[in-house]
Amino acid sequence: MTFVARGAHAETMRRSGLRIRSELGDAELRVKVVDDPAQAGPADLVVVAVKLWDTEETARAVARVPGAAAVSLQNGVDKDEILAAAIGRERVLGGVTHIGAVIAEPGTVAHTGRLQRVTLGELDGSRTPRLQAAVEAFRSAGVESVLSEDIRRVTWEKFVFLSAFSGMTALTRKPIGEVRAHPATREMLLDALREGASVARAEGARLDEGLARKQLEAIDALPPGMLASMAQDLLRGRRLELPWLSGAVVRRAEKHQLPVPTHRAIYAGLVLHAG
Repeated sequence: MTFVARGAHAETMRRSGLRIRSELGDAELRVKVVDDPAQAGPADLVVVAVKLWDTEETARAVARVPGAAAVSLQNGVDKDEILAAAIGRERVLGGVTHIGAVIAEPGTVAHTGRLQRVTLGELDGSRTPRLQAAVEAFRSAGVESVLSEDIRRVTWEKFVFLSAFSGMTALTRKPIGEVRAHPATREMLLDALREGASVARAEGARLDEGLARKQLEAIDALPPGMLASMAQDLLRGRRLELPWLSGAVVRRAEKHQLPVPTHRAIYAGLVLHAG
């Protein structure tokens, strides 16, 4: 496996390897690190896992890896279209990951909780040998992996969940346990879930009518101290993925003339910090 990285994170991995801290067990890996995907040599699959503002630049870099399929495990719902525009839709696998993780310090990734699932699927819903091979590769690495025949639905479900979870933990600067415990913020969280689901259906995603309530139940099962990565970025003074999360809900809602007052409030409350 080859990592494409930059800055202090890359230099530390080159010198000392990659460290992972997790309730499931810590690990230290010796890894190959390059600056450009083209330096990695032949590859079967490129995994895109950068912040959303780097998607277009990364997609152009992935195009320099001839013949490889690519899967984005990023947040948001724009990622696959951006990747397809750069390398061709036929080379793109859809992908969604459910995990709480952050670069705790250069060369060290901290995994919060025990959830670590990857869902993969062809954009057209078909089953292909490359899709099965990718699923098996993740499984062989000890990652819970799911093959989906409707990756568009799974991607939108994740987006509905994350845009609300990220928005509320960032807006309040509080972990999810406190957000879900107070009646006012709990209701606002549920409203954000409902709004996201409404936009998803308008965009053609086949979501269950009871999705918002089900996702609130899933949020109730999260570790109480959990903060979305956008909330952690806010507290560290870093750039925010806001335009691609609540901002994307607002933008797409306008196209369908749907009211999304909760996500508008989240966006307005954070936009001056977005960087």
